[in-house]
Amino acid sequence: MGIFSRMSDIINSNINALLDQAEDPEKMIRLIIQEMEDTLVEVRSSSARVLADRKAATRRQEQLDAEARAWEDKARLAIAKGREDLARAALQEKREVEAERDAVAMELAATDEHIGQLNDEIAKLQNKLNDAKAKKKALVMRSQTVESRIKVKRQVNREALDDAFGRFEHFERRMDNLESQLDVMDLGKDMAPSLAAEIDALAQDEKINAELDRLRSEVKGGSRDA
Repeated sequence: MGIFSRMSDIINSNINALLDQAEDPEKMIRLIIQEMEDTLVEVRSSSARVLADRKAATRRQEQLDAEARAWEDKARLAIAKGREDLARAALQEKREVEAERDAVAMELAATDEHIGQLNDEIAKLQNKLNDAKAKKKALVMRSQTVESRIKVKRQVNREALDDAFGRFEHFERRMDNLESQLDVMDLGKDMAPSLAAEIDALAQDEKINAELDRLRSEVKGGSRDA
């Protein structure tokens, strides 16, 4: 693909559409920017050559103008000396020089038009490049924001999970303590308890059982919340 055809494709391309279709938009925008920068370098190099050619053509045109004037001066001198034949020959040379000068002038006009088109294309390409760089910056910022949000959300979820496990362990410790109290109460049951002791033990068992039931309910409720 030629440089100018490629430049036209870039200028007319829809960057947003390309990014929407890309699996990795950030990578795609980097490639687009690289292509634009490479093309811009080539176009500017080509423009520099065109400008150099224009300067050369301008110098050639000035030389031809000088030659045409010189032949006219020679024709005038020949007429003054009575040599019309030489004057006619000099004027013929002048006409040939002027024809070449006119061709150079047409070349310069075409070159000026080409340079104008190049300036327009370079300006469009530069604007497109600036737009692409702005989109890249926005993509990077969005990516950083999303990564930060994911990190925070993971941290929050981890803290919530740690809190749930902590509450569960707390209930387990309380149940272990209550069960240990029941085990202690069973010590010495081989000895015949007094009537008052048996009645007190019954009351204590009811309190502990109620406390155990309450903790079991809390543990089940806590497990559902987690």
